[in-house]
Amino acid sequence: MSINVPQPEKQTIAQAMDAAKQHYGDACLRTGELMFAHSQGMSDILQRLSVDDELHVSAYLFGFLDFASNAKERAAAVEAIEVQWGNVQALRIANLHALMHLGVQTKNVTGDKSLGSPESSAQIERVRKMLLAMANDIRVVILRLVSRLQTLRYFAAQKLPCPPDLAQETLLLYSPLANRLGIWQVKWELEDLAFRFAQPTVYKEISSWLDEKRTAREAFVAQAIERLNQDLNAQKIKAQISGRPKHIYSIYNKMRGKDLAFADLYDIRAFRIVVADVKSCYEVLGVLHHLWQPIPKEFDDYIARPKSNGYQSLHTVVVGDDGRPIEVQIRTQEMHQFAEYGVAAHWRYKEGGFKNEQTSAQSVYDEQIAWVRQLISWQSDLTRKIAAQDKAFRLNDPNIYVLTPDAKVIELPKDATPIDFAYYVHTNLGHLCRGAKVNGTLVPLNTKLQTGQTVQISAAKQGGPSRDWLRDEFTASARTKSKIRAWFNAQASAEYVAQGRNLFEKELQRLSKTALKHDELAQALGYDKLDDFYIAFAREDLTAHDLEVYFKETVASPLQAERLDSVNWVNSHANKIKHGKNSVLVVGLDDLMTQLAKCCKPAPPDEVVGFVTRAKGVSIHRVGCDNFLNMQSQHPERVLNCTWASRVGARYQVDIIVTAVESIDMMKDLTEVLAREKILVSGLKTVRSAMVGGQCQLIVGLEVESATVLQKAISSLMQVAGVSQVVRM
Repeated sequence: MSINVPQPEKQTIAQAMDAAKQHYGDACLRTGELMFAHSQGMSDILQRLSVDDELHVSAYLFGFLDFASNAKERAAAVEAIEVQWGNVQALRIANLHALMHLGVQTKNVTGDKSLGSPESSAQIERVRKMLLAMANDIRVVILRLVSRLQTLRYFAAQKLPCPPDLAQETLLLYSPLANRLGIWQVKWELEDLAFRFAQPTVYKEISSWLDEKRTAREAFVAQAIERLNQDLNAQKIKAQISGRPKHIYSIYNKMRGKDLAFADLYDIRAFRIVVADVKSCYEVLGVLHHLWQPIPKEFDDYIARPKSNGYQSLHTVVVGDDGRPIEVQIRTQEMHQFAEYGVAAHWRYKEGGFKNEQTSAQSVYDEQIAWVRQLISWQSDLTRKIAAQDKAFRLNDPNIYVLTPDAKVIELPKDATPIDFAYYVHTNLGHLCRGAKVNGTLVPLNTKLQTGQTVQISAAKQGGPSRDWLRDEFTASARTKSKIRAWFNAQASAEYVAQGRNLFEKELQRLSKTALKHDELAQALGYDKLDDFYIAFAREDLTAHDLEVYFKETVASPLQAERLDSVNWVNSHANKIKHGKNSVLVVGLDDLMTQLAKCCKPAPPDEVVGFVTRAKGVSIHRVGCDNFLNMQSQHPERVLNCTWASRVGARYQVDIIVTAVESIDMMKDLTEVLAREKILVSGLKTVRSAMVGGQCQLIVGLEVESATVLQKAISSLMQVAGVSQVVRM
C-alpha cells in the first residue's frame, strides 16, 4: 500500500489526521480497536499534556509500519515517511513500532517469581531501562505510554474484558515508567484502569466506599477550605486551596502497604495549599495547626529536608471539627510544578525505591531523564528545540539491554558480545558456548550486541572456553573474563592433581606401600586436603625422599613393620595419647611441636635427641636409635639437643618382647603380673614362630612413667613360669 501523505514542510495535525484516515481505512489493532480511532485517542490524551504539534503528528502516524510484512517492506515504509514527513518523524515512528511490538508479557517479566520478589523487581527494572534505552528520542516512550492508556480506555468504554496479562503488564511496567518520567496525568489513569481490570472485585469495593461518603466528604472539605481561607485572609496570606483527589489504586496500595482499614486512611479527606514563597508555607502551617489539632507523628518537613529526588512540600495531618483526620500538603507554586509535571526523579519517592542510595551512574541517568520536562510545555522555537534534541533526549546509558529467547531482559555493559551474554545467563553456558544467533541470524561470537536484540546461544555438550575470549575483542565484561580465568585455573589444578597422584602411586609401588590409604597419609604429612597433597607432589614441594624419611621414622625394623600391619593388637586410649612440648625440652628453643618417635619409643630417663621433620615438628628419638642414626648421617643440620621435662602423671608408651613357652595360661599369667605392678597394657600380640622347645614371642605395649618403672616390670615378668627372656624393643 502506498503512503499518500503531505510533504515535510506542510506537516500539520489536520494533514496527519487525513493521511492516517486514508492509510488505516477500516484496519484494526489486535485488541479490535480501529487504528484510526486509536490514533485520535492518542492525540486527545496528548492535548492534556500540552505538547507541540509535532508529537500529535507522530500519534497519527503511529501504525504506518504495521502494514509491512517483512524487514524489507518496513525499511521502504520508513524511507517513505522520511521523504514525506522528515527524518525526525521517520526515526520516531520506527522506534515506536519496535517498542509497541516488543511483546514483553507479564509472565515473561516475572517468570516463576512472585510479583513482589526481589528477582521480579530487578527484572522489571531492567525492562523499564530497556524501553528508555531503545528510544533515542524519549518522546517515543511517551507515545508508547499514551498508546497503552488509549487501549485501556477502549476496553473500558466498550465494556470489554481486558486481557489479564495486559492489565498486569501495565501495573508492573508502564505506570511506573510514566511515574518515572513525571507524567502524572497518564500515570494515575493507567493505574486506575489497569487495577479495575486486574482486580475488579477490590476495585468495586474501594469505589463503593468512596461513593458512599463522597457527598459528605466533599461538603466537609469545602467547609474546611472556606474556614481556612478566612483565617489566612485575616493574616493577609495569599494561597490557592483545592481538594486533592485520591485515586483508587493509590488507596489500595496504601491500605495494603500500611495494613490499614479504609476508615483509617488519613488522606481520603485531603486538600493542597499553594503559596508564593517558602516563608508563606510555614506561616500557613502555623495557622493550620492553630485552627485544628495536629497529629505530631504525621508531620514531615520535606522543604527543610527534601527527599533524595528533590521533592519538597510540608505534609501534616490535623484532626477536623468532626474528630476525623485531614491530610494537608503545603508547597510553593514552583514546588507544585516540579512535583506535578517535571520530576523525573520523583519515581524514587513514590515507588519506595533506592531511598538514599546515590550512584554516579544512576544520577547521570536521572539527570538525562529530567529533560523530559521540556516535552510537556509549549516551546515557541521549533527549530531550536529540534537542534537541541540530541543533547536533551539521547540516553547515554553505559549499559545495553538484550533479551533471551523467552523475553527475559539481560543487562550487559556497552560493547558486550554473545559470550558476555552466555556467561551472564549461566557460567556453564558460557563455558560451552560455541555459536550465537541475534534476532534469528547466526553471528560471530565477537559481534557487539545492541539494546533490544534477542540473543540465542548454541552450546556444546562438553568442552571449555578459548583463551582468545580473554581479549577485549571477544568480551567486554570483567565478570566474564574472571569466569574464563577461573576455568583455566581449575583445569591447571586438575592437571596437577592427576600428575601428582600418578607420581605418588608410583612411589608407593616402589616402596611396597600400596595398601596405605592416601588421605590418611596426606593428613599425617600435614595436608588437610588430598588434592593439595597431590599438587604438592606434582610441584615437588613434597618428594619421594620425604616419603622414605617418613616411613623410616614410623617403621624401625621388619618386626616393627609386622606389628604395624597386625590386626590383633588390643586398642586402647593410650594409642591416642599426644605428647607435646611439655614432655621434652629442646635445648635453646621454645614453643616447638614435639612427638615421641614410634620406632624407638623413648621414655625417661632415656638419653634423647631431636630431629626436625618436614611436616610433624621435632621427632624425639633415643640416642642409639637406628632410624635416628641413619637420618643424622644424611641431614646432620636437622639434629637438635633435647632433654626430658618434668611432667606430673605423664605416661610413655613402650614395647617389650617376651619370649616364653607357649601355654594356655601364659597370657593370663603375664597380665596378672602387670596388673599387680599397676602397669597399663596398651597392646598385646602373639608372634608365632618355629622356635626350639615350642616357644613363642609376645609383643606387649605398655604405658609407664619412666624407664625405671619399665625395668621393674621386666624383672617381675621374668619371674613368670615359662618366661625365658624379656627385652625392650
